[in-house]
Amino acid sequence: LEIKKIAKELDVQGHGIPVTVANTTYMGMNVLHAAGGLGRLPVYRYLVEEVKMDIHKPDTLIDFTPVEHAVKHGHLPAIKYLLDHGADLHLQRGDNTLLHSAATHGQSEIVKFLLSKGADVDAISDLGTPLILAALKGHPSTLKILLQHGADPNKVAGLFGIIDVALHKSSVSCVKLLIQGGANVSGDNHLAKAAEKGLTEAIKCLLEAGANPNVVDRFGRLPIELAVEYGTREDVEILFPFTSPISTVANWSDDGIISHVQMEIKQLEDDNFVEKRISDLKQQAAEAFKKQDYLNASVFYTQV
Repeated sequence: LEIKKIAKELDVQGHGIPVTVANTTYMGMNVLHAAGGLGRLPVYRYLVEEVKMDIHKPDTLIDFTPVEHAVKHGHLPAIKYLLDHGADLHLQRGDNTLLHSAATHGQSEIVKFLLSKGADVDAISDLGTPLILAALKGHPSTLKILLQHGADPNKVAGLFGIIDVALHKSSVSCVKLLIQGGANVSGDNHLAKAAEKGLTEAIKCLLEAGANPNVVDRFGRLPIELAVEYGTREDVEILFPFTSPISTVANWSDDGIISHVQMEIKQLEDDNFVEKRISDLKQQAAEAFKKQDYLNASVFYTQV
């Protein structure tokens, strides 16, 4: 093994190979940390079984233990070996567990293995659950595995729900999987986000799951209005049958709403339109309040 030869050559002061190898570092990492980039089992066996290096010791660069390096680099045999020799499956340093790290990098086979060994599928870190990280990075295959192992799509940590996270990544596949897995489509205005991003298939999926198309965004715009501005005519046509008529749109039709929004966009460039916009928002807020639609009423009032 080449590393044995190198180890002997390094021991020029005669302190013994274990001491010399353990104390040889580069940028805060010893050879066991660096081995994560290679994933070669003979190297691990030599360092752990013969040199007796500490598998629990973190590096001083990013505070990762050898098994964390192995997960980061996606070396499953090395991960198995280190866990079999005492590495901590439930180790949590800073924001991540091993499962968080594997989910972030879309390492589906490693995710499967860690779950089979008993990793907590819903472990919470400052960044959320492994499921949220898989959605954030747009890894549908990893997300599917987590859901199949009982991950809770409604376990929220942070400011945003998981569907919003998937929409931010424009991952329609993740959105579909999350909805199939029982993610809540009410509450956050997911349709507005999907319409603003022009995600036609996500709009369809959200509507089928019961998302409300009559909830405005923080600027008082309905999903159908956002579809006119940012999406396609197809998006408008999909949303139209589900959208309640807007009182300020004289011709309530696909063409009517498109013309209305396009005119509003032009008018917004006119300073004199601001006063009219405030008046309209007040009127819409009052109408929403009368209908006991307090959610939209509060949104409209906050824009005045």
